[in-house]
Amino acid sequence: MSGDMPEIVSNGLTLHYDTFGDSRDPAVLLVMGLGTQMIAWRTEFCESLASLGLHVIRFDNRDVGLSTKIHGAPVPSIARTLLLRTWGAARPAYTLSDMARDAVGVLDGLAIRAAHVVGVSMGGMIAQTLAIEHRSRTLSLTSIMSSPGDYRLPPPTQAARAMLLRPVPRTRDQALDQVVELFRVIGSPKHFDEARIRARAAESYDRSSYRLGTARQLDAILSSPPRSPALRTLEIAATVVHGALDPLVPIAHGRATASAIPGADLRVIDDLAHDLPEAHWPALIDAISKTIERAA
Repeated sequence: MSGDMPEIVSNGLTLHYDTFGDSRDPAVLLVMGLGTQMIAWRTEFCESLASLGLHVIRFDNRDVGLSTKIHGAPVPSIARTLLLRTWGAARPAYTLSDMARDAVGVLDGLAIRAAHVVGVSMGGMIAQTLAIEHRSRTLSLTSIMSSPGDYRLPPPTQAARAMLLRPVPRTRDQALDQVVELFRVIGSPKHFDEARIRARAAESYDRSSYRLGTARQLDAILSSPPRSPALRTLEIAATVVHGALDPLVPIAHGRATASAIPGADLRVIDDLAHDLPEAHWPALIDAISKTIERAA
């Protein structure tokens, strides 16, 4: 792991990143999900990937972690965004395309011509967008518990949707409680560990407690058009991984993603919901590595 938590300036933003492994090895770019910092790609997970002879890069998306916050941009409501989308008048502060360009900027800053791209949840949407709009920079695609953005697909469960509508916490304790409750609802029941979740939530909060960016990132998701038509034109190795128990992005989204991408491999994990428990790291790492092998 690099020691000084470096940063790259791209698209007028400062993006914090970290790397693992030898820079001469094939690059793997990890893209994290909604309102979540890059450290959710746990160090041990990244080191395990790097041990396969890969150069692993994780970074904070805009508006989260140590990367630039879009201060001054409106903090939208979900109801307003959905209404404007219905009218075709959505105007987010930034789009998934902008966030994909940020990811390309990380590659540019590291002088990496192209990378194997792995994204989870919103990060999978960014990864899909990167593969569509920056084809020469994308060697393969692994989309984890994500969606092609088709409006006809099933929505989150009522309980999961309620987690997205909660007010911004006012204190550290409230923030940690909210994260624990979130993963009690969307996490894998078999692997729920309150003490571990609270400890990791504290680590993230103490690194950066900024929460307003989550609403803007969600606005970018909800304002984006469906990607399935463009995904059908991809000509790269792709794997879709999805949990059968996912209440936030139901399994139908994973199946639709895999169906849209020609030749994509679909891997369904029976007892996985919407999280990355250590028990499933071997399966995730195998999916990523096999996708990279297919791209060779």
